[in-house]
Amino acid sequence: MRVLVTGGAGFIGSHIVATLAARGHEPVVLDALLPCAHAVPPTPPPGAAGWFPADVRDTTTVSRALRGIDAVCHQAAMVGLGTGFPDAPDYVDCNSLGTARLLTAMARSGVRDLVLAGSMVVYGEGRYDCPRHGRVTPGPRSAADLAAGRFEPRCPECGADLLPGLVGEDARTDPRNVYAATKLAQEHLAAAWARETGGRAVALRYHNVYGPGMPRDTPYAGVASFFRSSLDRGEAPRVYEDGGQRRDFVHVEDVAAANALALEAMSEHPATTFRAYNTGSGTPHTIAELATALAGAHGGPAPEITGEYRLGDVRHITADSSRLRAELGWRPRVGFADGVAAFARAPQRARPAAPAAR
Repeated sequence: MRVLVTGGAGFIGSHIVATLAARGHEPVVLDALLPCAHAVPPTPPPGAAGWFPADVRDTTTVSRALRGIDAVCHQAAMVGLGTGFPDAPDYVDCNSLGTARLLTAMARSGVRDLVLAGSMVVYGEGRYDCPRHGRVTPGPRSAADLAAGRFEPRCPECGADLLPGLVGEDARTDPRNVYAATKLAQEHLAAAWARETGGRAVALRYHNVYGPGMPRDTPYAGVASFFRSSLDRGEAPRVYEDGGQRRDFVHVEDVAAANALALEAMSEHPATTFRAYNTGSGTPHTIAELATALAGAHGGPAPEITGEYRLGDVRHITADSSRLRAELGWRPRVGFADGVAAFARAPQRARPAAPAAR
């Protein structure tokens, strides 16, 4: 299978390219190679069967790249929470408009299979249960509560403490920042494209992906990269709130394998128009646990619990990835302890100059 991987020179994309090549496929890379994403201009990643240094919004080049392509693995996006709402036009332009232009080119080229890099951020807060009222959906946490150190969401009916659980793909979506809104928009666009063209689309809703090759020293990277960058500078990782936020940390090699399996399975499910899959390890850990494990493996200073917060952050979001396991046979191979220990010493990408668009 010949697969166009947009953002194929980026952190996750380059691992997908290597995995596809190892499984006997022909990955073709399309990547804007912007200095804000690549401090050092990259060469084609190992295994790349084609190389197009272009943006997904460049319809002419995308159309050329799609010649002879069987499926598209769409990783290109502006990632992370950014630095504030002024980033909104860039997120919408890159993520929403970029995806629309890619899908338009696919429709014209007759390419009908798509795997999309989705995100768990589309859910907002995760699943919560109240001892009295059962399953509830708490609203965004107030600035007053956060400033007072009241970080846990409370039952909207009685104000009681809630029990966090695993969120499934059928949960209500509730994006709570600009990045999340654009990731959900990508899914809606992919679903509309699939219905109108007879195509098939899969969205892999990534949880907290980490591993070798993460960019360092950028507000657009994940929390694992923040902590690792601090340790490399000899500084203590700074943990927001009280560190009790629950996340699902999944290794980039496992995410790459999920993409390959999704691409390979599409021809076996011809009735599928759009299907979402949570892509997480299935084993929640707190942010403080991650920081502590990284610091210990790195040999750096212990984490500092700061009590700081960001409006728009969610408290707990962890995945039920059983659908991905049952339908595609995916199993995560890299455990938390081994993965974090290796990441503590793994190479990182040089610091980008500005917002990271892949």
